Amino acid sequence: MSVKPSKIILGIDPGTIVMGYGILAINGQQLELVHMNVLKLNAKKDQHVRLELIHRKVVELIAEYKPTTFAIEAPFFGKNVQSMLKLGRAQGVAIAAAIQAGLEVCEYSPKKVKQSITGNGNADKHQVWQMLQRILTITEVPEYIDASDALAVAICHHYQTSSVIPALQSKAKGWDDFIRQNIHRLRQP
Repeated sequence: MSVKPSKIILGIDPGTIVMGYGILAINGQQLELVHMNVLKLNAKKDQHVRLELIHRKVVELIAEYKPTTFAIEAPFFGKNVQSMLKLGRAQGVAIAAAIQAGLEVCEYSPKKVKQSITGNGNADKHQVWQMLQRILTITEVPEYIDASDALAVAICHHYQTSSVIPALQSKAKGWDDFIRQNIHRLRQP
């Protein structure tokens, strides 16, 4: 993208062992992959140390890429309560880093991300990856799927907050107001 992007989205797929991240630049309706990767954490390290490393990495990403928005995947509700607790903590420290930097934080369920990317909320990770390749014309395959999951979160955020239909300049406050703003649409009998 030769023009300065209008928006840069940092997408995060939280995890306590592998945290995926993707940086997406937007200029109008043109999307460009800036960077995607993972933070690999040693499972043998103390969980609090891993949380600090997650926080530090998100702070570094924000400082380096200067995102305008932060999007993160919400933990799904599984049967293992301990896993949910750990994942929630990882998500929390990533969100705290974004808030500390003054970024807007948006959270999306895994089903919403899949639906936004593929049109199917039950799509598998391979289907999501294939759509990401088409959307961004990516040929490289990431070593970890968590990186592409994070990129999918960023694209989902873009799709959820943009519209190809321009917004009305001012919202109508009832039918009378709408008619006054759209008098040119009225048909005479």
